[in-house]
Amino acid sequence: MKAARLHGIGDLRLADEPAPVSGPGEELVRVTAVGICGSDLHWWGEAGIGDAVVTRPLVLGHEAAGVIEDGPRRGTRVAIDPAISCGTCRPCRGGYRNLCTRIRFAGHGDQDGAMRELLAWPSDLLHPLPESVPDTDGALLEPLGVAIHALDLGHLRLGARVVVAGCGPIGLLLIAVLRAAGAGHIAAFEPLPHRREAALRYGADVSLRPDIQPGDLRELTGDGADVVFEMAGTAQAVTLSMAAARPGGRVVLGGIPAGDQIAFPASTARRKGLTIAMVRRMNDVYGRAIGLAASGGVSLAPLVTDRFGLASAGQAFCVAAERKGLKVVIEPAA
Repeated sequence: MKAARLHGIGDLRLADEPAPVSGPGEELVRVTAVGICGSDLHWWGEAGIGDAVVTRPLVLGHEAAGVIEDGPRRGTRVAIDPAISCGTCRPCRGGYRNLCTRIRFAGHGDQDGAMRELLAWPSDLLHPLPESVPDTDGALLEPLGVAIHALDLGHLRLGARVVVAGCGPIGLLLIAVLRAAGAGHIAAFEPLPHRREAALRYGADVSLRPDIQPGDLRELTGDGADVVFEMAGTAQAVTLSMAAARPGGRVVLGGIPAGDQIAFPASTARRKGLTIAMVRRMNDVYGRAIGLAASGGVSLAPLVTDRFGLASAGQAFCVAAERKGLKVVIEPAA
């Protein structure tokens, strides 16, 4: 089979490798679609993310779908949950599988991901796709799941006033989920014009540049937003989030900063008594994500602006890094 491995900064190489063999409790999957995530761009552009670094050539990719190749479910189209948790540590036992202390995550650290033709993966993490959900949409169920998890952390109330800072794919999906969940008013902030336009299509009431003046922000949000979701990973977005929240409000930080450090005016957060929550991937929300996609509650297909075959994976990352589109998808069979 062919696989794309990251050897260092911007050094993605396609190679022939032996096909994996499914072990106990696993099934072999032929990968049909893989989305390039912002975290993949960190790996590609920095040879690491946060405090994790490339220690050996790594197959990236955790937003994926495919078709089961062996066993009784052969031919079943599935979405691939990328997080293999231990099931026994305290977070796992407490219902926080996404916080597992021994987690193995596709395309991270020592765990190869899905940018290859074949993948052996635990059966219980392969979720059958309804006929109404095509493979590319199936790959986007993972970022949709992150958006749903962020929504849960925001403790959204019906009719709440909400701000989303950062309108990349997860920010856009979050806007759609917020609208479906009954948010009263959604203000989106994003520096890129085409993403501001996409935010309106996905349900934002207003979509503005993030360099808004304090007076204009007060006019827009009144006493402030009940919940603010930061999905950009920049200091500007975090500072804006603190400023946009009402006293006693909630700020959910989901962006990943480039240098593993983020800062904001402590006095703003302290005087407002803000509650700050951090997004760590997603918890067990795949069933809800599949239900939303199958019912048409959230539209995934319009997110995909570029498609590449596995042989063009390097070009795909270059296009994704330019951020001129929305979601770039690699289709290994193309």
